[in-house]
Amino acid sequence: MRVIMFDIDTLRSDHLGCYGYGRNTSPAIDSVAAEGVRFEDYYCPNAPCLPSRASLITGRYGIRNGVVGHGGTAADLRLQGESRHFTDDCSENGLFMQFRRAGMHTVSFSTFAERHSAWWFNAGFNECFNVGGRGGESAEAVTPHVLDWIERNGDQDSWFLHVHFWDPHTPYRAPESFGNPFADEPLPDPWITEEEFSEHLMHVGPHSANEIAMWDDSTSPQFPRHPGRLENMADMKDMIDQYDCGVRYTDDNIAQILDLLKKKGLYGDDLAVIITSDHGENMGELGIYGEHATADEPTCHIPMIIKWPGAKKNFVARGLHDNVDLLPTVQELLGTKIAGNYDYDGVSYAGTLLEGEDCARESVVLTQCCHVCQRSARFGDYLYVRTIHGGYHLLPREMLFNLKEDPHQQHNLAEEHPELCAQGARIVLDWTDEMMKKSDYAEDPLWTVMREGGPEHCRGMLESYIKRLEGTPRAGLISKLREQYPRG
Repeated sequence: MRVIMFDIDTLRSDHLGCYGYGRNTSPAIDSVAAEGVRFEDYYCPNAPCLPSRASLITGRYGIRNGVVGHGGTAADLRLQGESRHFTDDCSENGLFMQFRRAGMHTVSFSTFAERHSAWWFNAGFNECFNVGGRGGESAEAVTPHVLDWIERNGDQDSWFLHVHFWDPHTPYRAPESFGNPFADEPLPDPWITEEEFSEHLMHVGPHSANEIAMWDDSTSPQFPRHPGRLENMADMKDMIDQYDCGVRYTDDNIAQILDLLKKKGLYGDDLAVIITSDHGENMGELGIYGEHATADEPTCHIPMIIKWPGAKKNFVARGLHDNVDLLPTVQELLGTKIAGNYDYDGVSYAGTLLEGEDCARESVVLTQCCHVCQRSARFGDYLYVRTIHGGYHLLPREMLFNLKEDPHQQHNLAEEHPELCAQGARIVLDWTDEMMKKSDYAEDPLWTVMREGGPEHCRGMLESYIKRLEGTPRAGLISKLREQYPRG
């Protein structure tokens, strides 16, 4: 058996054709979806990059593995403690180790471990190929090495390839030579009106329309696709175009790899293909552009597409799942065993892949502690968001959205439906209780982040940001910022 996993950074599911997008961004990915199982409502429970991959690899939520942020204590996996032997339970039972345990030669093409000092990510790989860009590389720096490996080794019977592409991630690094195939196409979902965009121009906080670069409107000559600010609707459209260029450029590179596999006769029923992402991207939702900054739909709803030997074909799996579920699923499919007393928070959906069974959850809980501190509940048609620290955005403590009717979170229903807010809050509380009962640690790492100064990406930046706002049309919001963030 052979397996290839495409790990695409910052990929919104609703910007793929197979998920209903109206642009031709993903023909190669769509072709895999037509041959396999596409999960409709799949989420990253811990956003963004580092926390998401920590939950993916460990099969445990950040509240247990300890990784909920990008800096401080909550950016490192928790130590196992006195029960640790020569190797720890996490590395022995992680996602990639399952493929190696199944007898496969395992290879990763990724700079992720170096970018985030997350060396545990490499556990289970026989080979780790790092192009040296620390996440700044585009796909053309990665794909030739993947093709070369397949040319030299693809005929071997049993291997697993992990291929990581960064191109949809800011600063949208597809080469200039790729152009903009969407320049003359209108937006398929033009939900941002002139009136709404005018409101966005008055928004404060990092990655608002006036500060795409986080705290200012600077631009980099190295990354011309990434604007420093948005001044009008044309600018907004162009930014979404550039994101879509990153998606399509990634898809073109996936196509090159799949074409070689087909040319060599390796793209058969015994080849498994997994396509997923670590998180999505805010593209105007909550007034935030070009960042994966919240515990909500645009940031946490991700694609999951699996073509697996003997699995269903052209099948859509409905219901809620999240990325800790992949590890126990792979373990069941491969027939590997847990080492020691390790346990997963995830639930296998092998029955969905093989038989079309309903393995969905009733709800999923989402956590973000890098740009904001939020914990949310996704249930039914609704998303409930509880904000503990808004990352210098003026966000209400509670938000409630009907995602079926309002997928871009334009209408906060919290005051209108307190009973649904209570339901969402209860889901979060019950989940927290259950996770803390299983945890070997006494503290929820979300509160570790708060004790260490708040979300790492905005920590200590309030006063300098306020100086930027002085003398601008947004200066009237300074007092509200000071009121909401008295500790800076």
